[in-house]
Amino acid sequence: MIKRFITFEGPEGAGKTTVMERTAAILREHGYDVLTTREPGGIDIAEQIREVILNPANTKMDARTEALLYAAARRQHLVEKVIPALDEGKIVLCDRFIDSSLAYQGYARGLGIGNVLEINNFAVLNLDPLMTFLLDIKPETGLERIQKNRSGEVNRLDMETLDFHKKVREGYFELVHCYNENNRFYVVNANKSIEDVVKEVSEELLDYFQIIKEFQSK
Repeated sequence: MIKRFITFEGPEGAGKTTVMERTAAILREHGYDVLTTREPGGIDIAEQIREVILNPANTKMDARTEALLYAAARRQHLVEKVIPALDEGKIVLCDRFIDSSLAYQGYARGLGIGNVLEINNFAVLNLDPLMTFLLDIKPETGLERIQKNRSGEVNRLDMETLDFHKKVREGYFELVHCYNENNRFYVVNANKSIEDVVKEVSEELLDYFQIIKEFQSK
């Protein structure tokens, strides 16, 4: 059985969560059993780790510590929530996965994409997404969106410089060009309206799952 694990990636303010949730609703309307979740988080232990990672008071956190915490949260999240859902035949849509660690810690923090990938391969035992939607947006635009729509507290990533967020975007495109096995990345222009982005993503997924269904029926 093909594991229908779909991830949503992109810089801050790209609209990943909104696009994912609206896409999930459309898939459900077409009869698909869909679970949505997020990283870091999704289950109690991972949410606790998330609080440590994003706490603005933790400015002394070392980059390697950060990478290891993300990997730990990811492992627990997979074991408790993602893998059981995939084994039940559900479609799992996840807001961030390994690519976030590769772009943020591996590239932007300078730890090396290969080093961070090795940590995460140990954590996930080589579970790869079937497809990854990279919602691309200029950091200036994304951060402006966050400031405009802010309703909660500032987290530690919000305190990073614009240069850091530019490196994150560069990191994502490094992944697209160098780590795109099986052409799993689908790059979406997230500068468009949320409605247009959701339409593009949902139509792509519906077509994709139809192809899988036809393939499995042969």
